[in-house]
Amino acid sequence: MKTRYPTVVLMLFLSFFARAHAEPHVFAHSVGKPLTAVYDKLVSSLEAARLYVVLEPDIGRNLSGFAERWGDDYNRNKLDAIRGLVFCNGWYANQVSNKDPRMLALCPLSITLIEKEGGTTALFARPSVIAGDSPAKDVIVELEEHVITAIKRGMD
Repeated sequence: MKTRYPTVVLMLFLSFFARAHAEPHVFAHSVGKPLTAVYDKLVSSLEAARLYVVLEPDIGRNLSGFAERWGDDYNRNKLDAIRGLVFCNGWYANQVSNKDPRMLALCPLSITLIEKEGGTTALFARPSVIAGDSPAKDVIVELEEHVITAIKRGMD
């Protein structure tokens, strides 16, 4: 009788390898500049790409009001700033709603900016992950790529 263990081990290895190199659920782009140095340029880049910013929450400032109450549990990662950008594009929203109205749960989209030790990272939850096998997946992937391009242009 011939053993099948080598085949099983190879399949498990390939499965792990493929998963390890899959796209992350969150796109992250970092630069060695403080948040204040990239913020306005990123907003301009989003708006030049017709991704209109509708809300700009200063999350770090809001959280700082709880520092005393939360004590040692406050800001354990020592982030210097946390800002949000909430944005939308009407054309993409319409295209998504035409294909799968349930995916309007993605609208509006957001980017979170975190600063630590003089560097800033933009975090963007990939809507294509949520889209799964939605009929709107092609539009959502296109939108995701459009947002990522705007992030890179605005921060580099």
